[in-house]
This record gives sequence, C-alpha cells and structure tokens, in this order.
Amino acid sequence: MPDLKHLRLCKQSTQPRIARITLNRPERLNAIAAGMPGEIRAAVQWAEADDEVHVIVLDGAGRAFCAGYDLQDFGSGRADHPCQQEAQPWDPMLDYATMKGYTEDFMVLWRCRKPTIAKVHGFAVAGGSDIALCCDLLVMAEDAKIGYMPTRVWGCPTTAMWTYRVGAARAKQLMFTGDTIDGRRAAEWGLANQAVPAEDLEEATLSLARRIAGVPRAQLAMHKLVVNQALLSMGLEQTQMFATLFDGITRHSPEGLWFRRQAQVEGFKAAVQWRDSGRDIPEADEARALIRQLEARLREIDAARGRG
Repeated sequence: MPDLKHLRLCKQSTQPRIARITLNRPERLNAIAAGMPGEIRAAVQWAEADDEVHVIVLDGAGRAFCAGYDLQDFGSGRADHPCQQEAQPWDPMLDYATMKGYTEDFMVLWRCRKPTIAKVHGFAVAGGSDIALCCDLLVMAEDAKIGYMPTRVWGCPTTAMWTYRVGAARAKQLMFTGDTIDGRRAAEWGLANQAVPAEDLEEATLSLARRIAGVPRAQLAMHKLVVNQALLSMGLEQTQMFATLFDGITRHSPEGLWFRRQAQVEGFKAAVQWRDSGRDIPEADEARALIRQLEARLREIDAARGRG
C-alpha cells in the first residue's frame, strides 16, 4: 500500500471488492495541497492492481468533498510557484507542465479500468469539481454544491469535463457565471447519477458500489473502455490541452494578476467576495492600474515587516 499523507486508503470492511479512497485534510476542507494529486494517482493505481477490488469509491473527510486548490499555497500566498509566477514575462510552458501533471493525476480516476464513484457532500468546487468529474459516477447529497467559481477570474477547468457531462449550453452557463449547482439540480441535469438526503449518502453510495462489485472485472473494464472511447473520439484530450493552457493564462493575465494581488493585500476572502458578488471584475488597463497600486501596498507591507 502506498505511503499517503493527504489520503486514507482501504478496502470496505464488509465488502473487500470495494476500495475506499478518502481525501483527508478535513481542517482545510480537503483542499488540494501540492502532493495530493500524486497521492490520488498512487491510491488508484494500488486499487487497480488489486484483483480483489472491482470498484473504487472516492470521498472526503469532514465537512466537504474538496474545496479546490489550497489557496494558502496558491493565490493568497507569496511563494513563487510554476502556477503563479512572479517573474515577468511568465513561462507558459512551465505552468502547463505543472498543471497538466496535476490534471493527469486526476484523470487516473477516469482511465482506471475499474469504475470510480465520487461520493460528494458539502462542496466539490473549483479543483475539487475536477476531481469529482474525473470519476465515472457521482452520488451527491441533495444539499451539496458543485461548480467552478474561478471561471469568473483566475481559472479554467483543466479536466474540461463539464461539456461532456452536462452538454454545451449548460456548460457555458456554468463557465460564464461561475455559479454552483446543488445535488438536486446536478441530478436533474444528469451530472449526478443520484442525489439523496445527506444522511442517506453513505448507504446510497455503497448500494451502487455493491451492485457494481458483483460484475466481473473484465466486463466492467470493457464497458468503461467503450464509453470512454466515445468521449476520446469527441476530442476530450485536445480539449484538456487547450483548457490547461488557458488556465495558466487566466492566472497570469492582467485580470488574474489583479486577483492574486487583491488576495495578497486584502486577503483571499475579500478577493473571493468581490469575484462572486457580481461586481464588475477589473480588466485590461483598469486591472493593470490596480495591480500597480496593490504592488505598491505590498512593498509598504514588506518594508514594515522588514522584508524590504
């Protein structure tokens, strides 16, 4: 079994044909730390290699499935990172290589020969929705929320699964607004296979997993390959390439850099409140002017703290 820092991995005690992977950073709402994508890959590969396992259930510890990338590391933090470069001009291929690596780690859930089920409660938002949508099936609590709020500024979903899961018109609605939908709406739209009251989520998920677990592994693998091939034929891999490149651009554009500087000066909660409120988001020369003002304030903060 792999050594995991951010996940728990086991077989279901009452049904060892079901593997359980749990995102285990509950104090951070299971936000994605730098090592988590690679651990997801390792855990899925372990379950895939175990002949006893027929189906994999992925969930989150605590109050949420996953709240997206941890913005103590990304966004409001000051550390230079391939995905938030301080050097100018920025290197788009360095960003792409890093973010594409994370995306490929999540896509192991989709490419794995065994069915994967996301059990979603609380929130599966931003990068957390990428993880959920890489699973074959979703079972959601009725009051759970799923969506990608950073499409308003500073993000583009790198797995690009929304169009393939809900169709072009609904994907555009969610991408243009950054709105989330609850489990009930997700089920109505066909994004979630089931939406149930939160207290019934564990049993509903296990009931589906047990039903699948009785099918021979080869049968499951063939059916998954057939359905996945249809999406590949529709251009999924090419779409993900563009989405991952565009994601890097959104984080280093004038608008994306304004959002980062706003988060660094005013705090991430304040920046998110502006982003999600419907208030006009600064763009182009207005964003550049605000960046200069915010960077001046950062220099003052650094000087006061003795960094300058």
